[in-house]
Amino acid sequence: MGIGRRPGAYVCGIDAAMDVVGGKWKVLILWALHVRPYRFGELRRELPGVTEKVLAAQLRELEADGIVHREAYDEVPPRVEYSLTPLGVSLNEALGPLGVWGRVNILGGAGESAGESVGETADEAHGSATPDSAAAGEMREHDDVALIPGRP
Repeated sequence: MGIGRRPGAYVCGIDAAMDVVGGKWKVLILWALHVRPYRFGELRRELPGVTEKVLAAQLRELEADGIVHREAYDEVPPRVEYSLTPLGVSLNEALGPLGVWGRVNILGGAGESAGESVGETADEAHGSATPDSAAAGEMREHDDVALIPGRP
């Protein structure tokens, strides 16, 4: 299934891409699914603060756009897993440079090294590929985040 065009004409490619990833939770869903496939409840726990209703709606939109694959297993109790499609993987890779920009310009270069480039992988842009709440944006002991000037 390809990306479905939403109502209204797009002005440019960025406009179209932002329509697919727009909203607070879609990018975090993509980030989590980059690590591994998740069941709905696992994904909800991985993204503290998201409601069941919002997560279900965001997953449906990402599935309709061909970004996320929903696999329903014929078991008792029923089991459903969500994973990235190849299109979803390529979208995550395209978001890598945006992660670098945010780290350098918003977080003050935290985690930046001499060898880091704009073309880094999604794993590098998101920090790590470990399943321990990576998508939740939790700080870890080795994270070096500069304070924002003028803030306590």
